[in-house]
Amino acid sequence: MASSLRISKLLSLSFLSASTTSLSSRGCSGYLGRGFSKYSTNAAIEEPIKPPVQVEHTQILINGQFVDSVSGKTFPTLDPRTGEVISHVAEGDREDVNLAVAAARKAFDQGPWPKMTAYERQRILLRAADLLEKHNDELAALESWDSGKPYEQSAKVEVPMLAHLFRYYAGWADKIHGLTVPANGPYHVQTLHEPIGVAGQIIPWNFPLLMFGWKVAPALACGNTIVLKTAQQTPLSALYAAKLLHEAGLPPGVLNVVSGFGPTAGAAIATHMDVDKIAFTGSTATGRIVLELAARSNLKTVTLELGGKSPFIVCEDADIDQAVELAHFAIFFNQGQCCCAGSRTFVHESVYDEFVEKSKARALKRVVGDPFKGGVEQGPQVDSDQFKKILKYIRYGVESGAILEAGGQRLGDKGFYIQPTVFSNVQDDMLIAKEEIFGPVQSILKFKDLDEVIRRANNSPYGLAAGVFTKNIDTANTLTRALRVGSVFVNCYDIFDAGVPFGGYKMSGHGREKGEYGLRNYLQVKAVVTPLINPAWL
Repeated sequence: MASSLRISKLLSLSFLSASTTSLSSRGCSGYLGRGFSKYSTNAAIEEPIKPPVQVEHTQILINGQFVDSVSGKTFPTLDPRTGEVISHVAEGDREDVNLAVAAARKAFDQGPWPKMTAYERQRILLRAADLLEKHNDELAALESWDSGKPYEQSAKVEVPMLAHLFRYYAGWADKIHGLTVPANGPYHVQTLHEPIGVAGQIIPWNFPLLMFGWKVAPALACGNTIVLKTAQQTPLSALYAAKLLHEAGLPPGVLNVVSGFGPTAGAAIATHMDVDKIAFTGSTATGRIVLELAARSNLKTVTLELGGKSPFIVCEDADIDQAVELAHFAIFFNQGQCCCAGSRTFVHESVYDEFVEKSKARALKRVVGDPFKGGVEQGPQVDSDQFKKILKYIRYGVESGAILEAGGQRLGDKGFYIQPTVFSNVQDDMLIAKEEIFGPVQSILKFKDLDEVIRRANNSPYGLAAGVFTKNIDTANTLTRALRVGSVFVNCYDIFDAGVPFGGYKMSGHGREKGEYGLRNYLQVKAVVTPLINPAWL
């Protein structure tokens, strides 16, 4: 519990100390609605710091062994700070997926994993958590190098959360059981909760290690075997973590990791007739394709955690300074590359102007730079495609009449750094208020009353999360029940404790991950009925 609280506190603080770091400022250009301003961005134009880790694993992991892809092809994984190659990674394709699925199927049908006692599976998962914790710094360095997120975030928040997830699900391994059901007649009826079989898992690039944990830990606790595909932008940390799980005693074939691309390796997993279940995290557009491929093959069950356009609602009674800091964290955390980012900031009209001014000032203090530099709050975007997409949406915002209060430009002349960007005068029909930008862009909208903000907040195809900032418990209760989303954070945001379920309404996905609910994705329920002869009781 103490560990969980410490992690949540680190997340909710949003590295406040970083905003006081002494760095020389750099002027910002572009159309600013309220005057010329500066940024704490000196770190963004310095020479990159050498990461404190060596890349050890770049091959595919099949049946407990690191091997080259069948084709021998590789692809480069790039450093977002420079756009330069970190290493070349084996490019898995359909043939590699076939081998991985065959290994997983054999491990499930003939291997020891599902036949082990739940207690022994628990012990292996606990040893895995210990090893993840022991190698915290290496995992964090790989995560930050490959994705661009601040090393302090990886090392102090995300890797500890990963270890916590494995301990949490290790605790569940020997507590999964069915029920005895009374029947209307002389029958003994019981339900069995059985592992579903071979799980195909496809994880995204924004939180590679955490998504590895969200998917792998519950699947293993339930006794399943796995074929996991990493995102092509960020394959390195998952390969290292998978090695540690094997060191903990995971039998060969239980966890197979294929690095590669969605249209090839991802599609091969989704359509494979010997994969029993798919868990996917990524964009809504790709989620549609995964769901269709699964339906067109063997109708495998599918869990989807998809996009969002989450409202963050600041009520008239809010402490404005606290609300500004929390709203800032809700959108800018992880470079804005968070599916549940509070990307529509709704502010009551009575405090709107003050909120805008203070949000602009906070954005201008945000420390952007090399993720390996102490005190940096924001690193580069993950790759060139994401970088260009964000700048395109910023242009849309300006062209549609929103006021650019801060940011709006790239930082430096190499890598994928973008200034923290704030728009005011944002209207519901603007693209920046409707579509998922997935970047450091805050859109601030004005509202008059609760009925209006509920209607506008729910007027979205997405329903992943929402934030509510108020001192009034009645207001909080009204909003939490009215908002059509999977998670509502009241006077906090992005609390990702292992026991808290996460998932979306509407086009934000199907099913829930984490917590007890996450186990249901990897279990099937079987009813067993046996006649009772001369029972003493029914």
